[in-house]
Amino acid sequence: MQKNLHPNWHHNCQVTCACGNKFTTGSTEKTLEVDICSACHPFFTGEMKFVDRQGRVDKFRQRMKIAQQKQAAAKKKQAKSKTTDNKQSNSAKTYREILREKKHTLKKKNQ
Repeated sequence: MQKNLHPNWHHNCQVTCACGNKFTTGSTEKTLEVDICSACHPFFTGEMKFVDRQGRVDKFRQRMKIAQQKQAAAKKKQAKSKTTDNKQSNSAKTYREILREKKHTLKKKNQ
């Protein structure tokens, strides 16, 4: 068997929570810092508390707001382009459409 394969185990690992709670457990690290522990987690305390780490919810709401603005702008642009397309389609034809019309008129003349 290989020697020194497993990490060292510390029986007195000091865990510190963001709420200020401290306790001891076993770990491969000497000290640990956690955001939520059993003293402050809503499941264990029974209190409904919203935990927002690093402003993630605010960032998400900002992204959603920007996305909605972009969608609204895209819809306006699409609606505007439809009205201009209708005007252009009445006056300008594609090369393919012109060729089809010419072909159709030539068939009528030959018959």
